[in-house]
Amino acid sequence: MKSILTASLLALTAAGAVSAQDLPQASSQWYTDGQDLLASMLEKQDNTGRALNVILFVADGNGVASNYMSRLWAGQQAGGLGDDHVQPHEAFPELALVKTYNINAQTPDSAPTAGAMNTGVKQRFNLINLGEDAIHGDCATEAGNELTLFSEMMTEAGKSVGAVTTARLTHATPAAVYAKTANRNWEDSVPEECTDSRDIATQMIDAMKAGTLDIALGGGARYFVPEGTETPNGGKGHRPDGVNLIEEAKAEGIQYAADKAQLAALDLSQPVLGMWTDSHASYEADRPETEPSLADMVETAISKLSMNENGFYLEVEAGRVDHANHGTNAKRAMIDGKAFADAIALADEMTDDADTLIIVTADHEHAIAMNGYCGRGTPIDGLCYDVAKEGIMHSDELVTAADGKPYTVVGYLNGASSVLMEQADGTYAAPDGRPELTQEEAQDIDYTQQVLIPASSESHSGVDVALYAKGPWAHLFDGTVEQNYIFHVMNHAVNAE
Repeated sequence: MKSILTASLLALTAAGAVSAQDLPQASSQWYTDGQDLLASMLEKQDNTGRALNVILFVADGNGVASNYMSRLWAGQQAGGLGDDHVQPHEAFPELALVKTYNINAQTPDSAPTAGAMNTGVKQRFNLINLGEDAIHGDCATEAGNELTLFSEMMTEAGKSVGAVTTARLTHATPAAVYAKTANRNWEDSVPEECTDSRDIATQMIDAMKAGTLDIALGGGARYFVPEGTETPNGGKGHRPDGVNLIEEAKAEGIQYAADKAQLAALDLSQPVLGMWTDSHASYEADRPETEPSLADMVETAISKLSMNENGFYLEVEAGRVDHANHGTNAKRAMIDGKAFADAIALADEMTDDADTLIIVTADHEHAIAMNGYCGRGTPIDGLCYDVAKEGIMHSDELVTAADGKPYTVVGYLNGASSVLMEQADGTYAAPDGRPELTQEEAQDIDYTQQVLIPASSESHSGVDVALYAKGPWAHLFDGTVEQNYIFHVMNHAVNAE
């Protein structure tokens, strides 16, 4: 059927080629760009080879709206209008929408969403890699409900495995690569009665010792060091059990790096653990020179994992896109989104489309809205300028709301904001009316967007997220799919005959 449709399209294109020259719009750049894209799509061939490598990029909370913000930010920083900018992953040939709900939650949590991608089944809110009979916070339900992970399957197949994140390595999304737990918050301890359970940090070091995790880069050193003991980053440990997992790891031959220079000096032929901060890594906007960027971490991870001739599985998380959105700090979310795109571009450059399946997606979206009507070129991090009557650039007039005041392009449905004031009882409320806001104030790196519903933290959203893919069997991503389907494509790609 597909070949018949392709032949029909070719015939229609050929038949319309002559008449197209006579169309008044035929000389427009928009028209010729459309024709060029059509031609490239008609020539596209499906890659049905076996995938040697799989890279799963997850920008936490980077749904369609967050991705839109990052696109305009990157394009405008490059001197363009922004909306016509193409991010590296947006040029990938395959696209799908992904439904992100959890077994028992319409609006998802990062732990079961990441778990779905790593196991092939949907999971319960706040659990990581346990079956549907497991109960949140009940460690007695862990036994018998542990799921087999994609990383474990790849290790069994002789491949190497890596996890890279700008969050803590024990946080939900990276933990889904190696951990199984009834509570995503058991990062460095479990309840006293859970004698047969292991905290997430312990599970990570155990995975590295067992050879099922070859490289782990991110933040979170405090969860690997005893309470009161100094971490390699100069802070204080958080573990209540007195165990120093970093020293344990070193004793097993696992190399450790606490900053960018130490990472660059490591022997990549050995297992690698790197943590630059005690908690989450820095936002890209605040990252010191001593701390590797997400692209730096990806470069190191691919360099190491590529040493295995049998291939590798690497999960990469831009975790702080999510955190900035939770804080209604849209500008930091955009900047981290650009860093995510830079890491994707580097990974694409370092690998071969013929044997590497690259998937770019998000675990969920946030409660974000893009206000209108803004003219082209309006700063995505600022106030909305009106549409110009002539030319394509926005006018010099700000669009005002019914209260006569301007508003930002980006807004949030809920959350804590600079507009809200904390009350004596700890709740938040809006003052009478919206404050006046200047373009300079709106574009400040610390500005937090106006919100509709006051809350201590902005929430996730249950809407679909986008998925972009290239490489072997990437064409299997099409239409609207369930999130756990991602695992099935990855597994098929590495086992294809």
